[in-house]
Amino acid sequence: MADIRPLIVIVDDDAGMRRALQRLLQVSGFDTLLFESAEAYAQANQPRVPHCLILDVQLPGLSGPGFYAQLGDPRPPAVFITSHDNPATRSAVASAGSQELLIKPFVAQAFLDAISRAAP
Repeated sequence: MADIRPLIVIVDDDAGMRRALQRLLQVSGFDTLLFESAEAYAQANQPRVPHCLILDVQLPGLSGPGFYAQLGDPRPPAVFITSHDNPATRSAVASAGSQELLIKPFVAQAFLDAISRAAP
């Protein structure tokens, strides 16, 4: 039986960022699925439960924190990423129920460490 690699779902409207994170995660032993918006991910009806979600804070349509807050329990852990570090962003992420927020640009190891903390 083949080993199943943990699934990380990346939701970011920046195609370059999605691809870069996908490459990093794949060489780090993860499977990945990519989506350009929260709505696209929700409509995909993906049957496999993610090990972790990577959610951009500033998405077109529903924001990353808004999407995460409305997910039903049990919900996968999430790491939020943003280039807009301010008190409102930090508050939105905390209110959604996540402790992990990375500010772009970030280094690869900080990203992998955030996933490890969010989804041990």
